[in-house]
Amino acid sequence: MRVSPLLKVFLLLSIVMAAGCHPGTKKQDDVEVLPVDQMYTVAKQALEENNFGKAIKYDQRLISRFPFGAYTEQASLDLAYAQYKTGKPEDAYSTINRFIKTYPTHKHVDYAYYLRGVINFDRDRGFLDHYANQDMTKRDQGNTLQSFEDFSELATKFPDSRYAPDARQRMIYLRDNLARAQLNVAEFYLNRGAYVAASNRAKDIVEKYQRTPEAGDALAVMVISYKALSEDKLAADSERVLQLNYPQHPYFKGHWPPQTHWWWRMIPFRS
Repeated sequence: MRVSPLLKVFLLLSIVMAAGCHPGTKKQDDVEVLPVDQMYTVAKQALEENNFGKAIKYDQRLISRFPFGAYTEQASLDLAYAQYKTGKPEDAYSTINRFIKTYPTHKHVDYAYYLRGVINFDRDRGFLDHYANQDMTKRDQGNTLQSFEDFSELATKFPDSRYAPDARQRMIYLRDNLARAQLNVAEFYLNRGAYVAASNRAKDIVEKYQRTPEAGDALAVMVISYKALSEDKLAADSERVLQLNYPQHPYFKGHWPPQTHWWWRMIPFRS
């Protein structure tokens, strides 16, 4: 029986397609075959193009396949940055901490300390913080404190780093936030009549954050609390310091303390 030319072409195409779909001919993922320099080039280009998912894929596999060497060291830094940019602070923090411990004398370790601070600096700053104007100082300050310590370590260990000036500016902002958070608590205690707790918290602010705007309010909390506790000498000393450093404070005009937020009154007091 003769086979038509059209049928011959169809049979040939079927054979070729079947061969192409055979498991043994499947193209191998280039992350498994590329040499280290080419893998790094692909990952770096992806990072520069803001294709962070691809950068993470190649950097992670590069580090796994080639655990030692200059490319691996730089890929670790790039990986932490890509993870941070994709909203994975836990992964990024783990990666950058591992880098600092593994390569403590690396020429770019100052950047690692800086990035670690930035990762914590930007935690919890999601939709509500940007669009609902939430007061960050009324939230848990664990990440804020850790970020302050990260930047402080950078500024101490690498005072001449190109990242140190920005780190110091961020520390000022973080210090003010920490002081405001402490003051929120002190004012809460004051408005609930817990004068010992209020004075102790306010004293902590004056001692730790004396260069912040909140130091004046903290002194006022101390004055009022000590007077309520009949601690006349402590009250007089605190008032003298307040007068000397903040002569225009609302306390001296009878406009302080501020009114408590209504929702604070809904919280049962626990000493």
